[in-house]
Amino acid sequence: MLPRHQDPIVAIATAPGRGAVGIVRVSGKYLKPLLTPLLGASRADSMPAREAKYLKFLDKNNQAIDQGLALYFPAPHSFTGEDVIELQAHGGPVVLQLLVSRVLEASKEIDALKSMRIAQPGEFTERAFLNDKMDLAQAEAVTDLIDASTEAAARGAARSLSGAFSKEVHTLRDALIHLRMLVEATLDFPEEEIEHLSKNKAREQLSNLQQSVLSFQKKTAQGALLREGIKVVIAGQPNAGKSSLLNALAGAELAIVTPIAGTTRDKVQETISVQGVPIHIIDTAGLRESEDVVERIGIERAWEEIAKADCVIHLHDLHAEQSQEKEIATNSIAARAALMPAIRQKLPQNTPILDVWNKADLTQASAPTEGILISAKTGQGIDALRKKLLEVAGWQSSSGEGSYIARERHVQAVAAVQAHLAEASDHLDASLVHNAGGLDLLAEELRLAQNALNEITGAFSSDDLLGEIFSKFCIGK
Repeated sequence: MLPRHQDPIVAIATAPGRGAVGIVRVSGKYLKPLLTPLLGASRADSMPAREAKYLKFLDKNNQAIDQGLALYFPAPHSFTGEDVIELQAHGGPVVLQLLVSRVLEASKEIDALKSMRIAQPGEFTERAFLNDKMDLAQAEAVTDLIDASTEAAARGAARSLSGAFSKEVHTLRDALIHLRMLVEATLDFPEEEIEHLSKNKAREQLSNLQQSVLSFQKKTAQGALLREGIKVVIAGQPNAGKSSLLNALAGAELAIVTPIAGTTRDKVQETISVQGVPIHIIDTAGLRESEDVVERIGIERAWEEIAKADCVIHLHDLHAEQSQEKEIATNSIAARAALMPAIRQKLPQNTPILDVWNKADLTQASAPTEGILISAKTGQGIDALRKKLLEVAGWQSSSGEGSYIARERHVQAVAAVQAHLAEASDHLDASLVHNAGGLDLLAEELRLAQNALNEITGAFSSDDLLGEIFSKFCIGK
């Protein structure tokens, strides 16, 4: 542990602002003497462990700052694994700040607590991890549960917090360790290495492990999608109905809609939930040449958003292209043809573009092949579009029940495991089939695969990684 992890810490553990209840949390070693100046000697002496007591919280003159529930959790039976004191008071910011100041003031009179300080973001959860109260994946699930934007994401984070995700990691690790033991033992008896590996079905074990990791990789990708969602940008010509489509997808009047082309001057963003997956929809300014300074800025921002999209809805005006006025139809078709390669050029390779044809209510024509026909005004085709968005995101609805939350770093770690196992497979085949050497390389690839797995739960991680993860937590958590 770093030296700062030895300091006792205090922070307000509830959200900023006014509320019915606010909590001040203290964690550290040997906190029990702190109860006396906070609660009074007689009350502190009789304070039971892990049982709430309704008491007055005292200042240095033994005057009440507030009254509420006090709880004392002796180590190791606490959230952090250290002694923990929680003061549940009225949720006014001034009251809570007074209690924090009182804790800091009182601790200066106690030798073992003189280094008491305000907690850093995520430091309570970090200490829970360092004291083996939870692993790193569970610690991350704490903030994922707080930040969940959909019910499915919240349930997935709760499952990760309970250890469901970590359990699968441990199962894979145990199988990997068993195979490593076999290879390491074989290296100790080189004269029998090929026969020893064959007898113990090393090829079969490695193949089964690769299949298990592949299955786990798919579930992890689903968990990351559940947490992060996808960013979808609606792009197209002015007056194609982009703002109307945003409103239809969101089920609310978020963007201004008028018949005047160029109404949208800046991006409008909303997150919707489709089968529990958060989809971040961004409406942008119509893409065209413009002399209007403000509109040009909006168009530049639209191109910036397109470049960062996970998926682009290229919205077309079907009514305009089917117009009886030849000039309107010709201009619309030409503008669409010019935009298509420009949008593709802005996007990373393989980023999906959905061709969506709007204003089906104004024409009898059908959408061209591969396109989705909708009416943002009547709602026709909107459900089909939502399903298509899930499809391009890679969401499998059957995996939603019982899924857990995951992060991009987990996805990358599992991909590294799979890559190392592929290399290990090549070395094993060379040994078994061609009677070539390379068992030391096989052992090394298996070791690297195990390290990549251990990074997920924190069994193998750097201080830099821990600092980056916990710095994103809120103070008091």
